[in-house]
Amino acid sequence: MRLEGKKVVCYIENEFEDLELWYPVLRLREEGAQVDIVGPKENHTYTGKYGVPCSSDKAIDQVKPEEYDGVLVPGGWAPDKLRRYPEILSFIQAMDKAKKPIGHICHAGWVLVSAKILQGVKTTSTPGIKDDMENAGAIWVDEEVVVDGHIVGSRRPPDLPAYAKAFADLLAK
Repeated sequence: MRLEGKKVVCYIENEFEDLELWYPVLRLREEGAQVDIVGPKENHTYTGKYGVPCSSDKAIDQVKPEEYDGVLVPGGWAPDKLRRYPEILSFIQAMDKAKKPIGHICHAGWVLVSAKILQGVKTTSTPGIKDDMENAGAIWVDEEVVVDGHIVGSRRPPDLPAYAKAFADLLAK
């Protein structure tokens, strides 16, 4: 399996977009990666926008960027909550500085906006936050998946196959 030995954080909060969390997580696990679901609380059940539950493996204060090879941020309404945690923003900033893969889809771009890592980055998101992305310095394009260095962005659930593949490919390098 090409991702065996790779470790990824996937952040979670209530009202995550169910498919945007589960599809990439399952895809990476199928390829051998260890994906830790990380939320504000350890062993806590969070509920997605459509009612699908997911329990966290760890709390945000239990993960260190140097122990992981990549990070995923699903969309939905969860990113607006996730970006309020300084620990998450510093984790994202450290991953950016180390040029480790950072995946964001839909509204997850908000977390990268708050982490202040989008200046000059070509990426995409749901069109609803295009202005936020551009105001943070991103070069926003309307494409199903955009890879700029170590940052992988995507728009919405129909783009998940291209997004998950692009993130897995980047993680495999």
